[in-house]
Amino acid sequence: MNYVISRLRVVVCVLGLYLIAGGALRAQAAESPADWSKAHLDELVALYVELHQAPELSKHEVATGQRIGAELAKAGIEATTGVGGTGVVGILKNGPGPTVMVRTDLDALPVTEQTGLPYASKVIVHDEQRNEVGVMHACGHDIHMASLVGVARYLASHRDEWSGTVMFIGQPAEERGAGARAMLEDGLFTRFPKPDFALALHVDSSMPTGKIGFRPGPNMANVDSVDITVKGRGGHGAYPHMTVDPVVMAAYLIVDLQSIVAREIGPTDPAVITVGSIHGGAKHNVIGDTCHLQLTVRSYTDEVRKHLLAAIRRKSLAVAQSFRAPEPVIALSEGTPALSNDPALVERVVPTFRRVLGDENVLPAEQTMGGEDFSEYGRAGVPIFMYRLGSVEQERLDRFRQLGVDPPTLHSPLYYPEPRETLRVGVTTMAAAVLDLLPKAK
Repeated sequence: MNYVISRLRVVVCVLGLYLIAGGALRAQAAESPADWSKAHLDELVALYVELHQAPELSKHEVATGQRIGAELAKAGIEATTGVGGTGVVGILKNGPGPTVMVRTDLDALPVTEQTGLPYASKVIVHDEQRNEVGVMHACGHDIHMASLVGVARYLASHRDEWSGTVMFIGQPAEERGAGARAMLEDGLFTRFPKPDFALALHVDSSMPTGKIGFRPGPNMANVDSVDITVKGRGGHGAYPHMTVDPVVMAAYLIVDLQSIVAREIGPTDPAVITVGSIHGGAKHNVIGDTCHLQLTVRSYTDEVRKHLLAAIRRKSLAVAQSFRAPEPVIALSEGTPALSNDPALVERVVPTFRRVLGDENVLPAEQTMGGEDFSEYGRAGVPIFMYRLGSVEQERLDRFRQLGVDPPTLHSPLYYPEPRETLRVGVTTMAAAVLDLLPKAK
């Protein structure tokens, strides 16, 4: 009897050691997003460089969309191109569970790059007005795309770590505030699964690499583009009394527009009216018939947004009346609603960020007057969370501070991210967030 008990004890011990060893082997085999991103940085940086050298303007991202679609397909993900124009949708199904959307933007800007980087963009195209313009990923969309591809590759090769569906979105025309709406109108949430959560990241030009920023609730502004064509009566510059000068009218209007925010909007309500462009006349001694103004108008609430646009129209009509001129033509375009992160989703995901990066690298972020049409997916009923990704080395930021100048902002011809650390953190945090939202059933 004692012999049997002893043999049973030996068997139990051996079985226990076997289970422990098996568990250790499985734990060792479970490659984390952080480990994977470090091991695959070279290939992700190479993809980033290729994308950076081949930028395409909004609504013209044909090759870019096809490239992202091909990268998703190569990872074993069902990819559909041409959604909403040049958009891409990749669907990766992996058993029961929620659907998480991960979104990148595809488009670049009409900016001539001045970074001096060996892989700087040399692309030159003609814009819609037939002007010759340089093209540059001056807003970091190339980082966003390479990060999404990295997340897709990790999730497709680590299916035993999660359960559910991941929806990868390559969205066109973010810079025009039109791409998200175009994809939604093309059946994004009817032709494909409507996600339970939507995630996106965006590079930050003033935040050091290795860090990310987050903010629940309102984050980014309503954005409207306004075109005003002031009408006058042209003539000879030597006889201004026989004309109605639209350039002078425009000058009065520009000054008057600044009084809207200063004297009509409450001091605690964020609002901006910027006249970014004015074009009038063709020669020194000729008074033209028209002068064209282009405005960007930004706010946070629907009430302030409505007030600003109504006031711009009122001021424009008043200036025309004071000069006894015809009514101006006022056109609105490229409207983007304010972006508000879902507080519950932020509260759920941020602890994951802290776990993979450390508390000191996950920072509260301030509101910004920038705009992002990722907000459209929130308006369509999906909880959204966009976080900010540090993209400039601390040493470079310190150098700017020593020189007493601000670092180049997004959309600057001088802005460039440090790709290796930016991509490492982008892939690590986004993949970890998806794993948190799509846990494997035990």
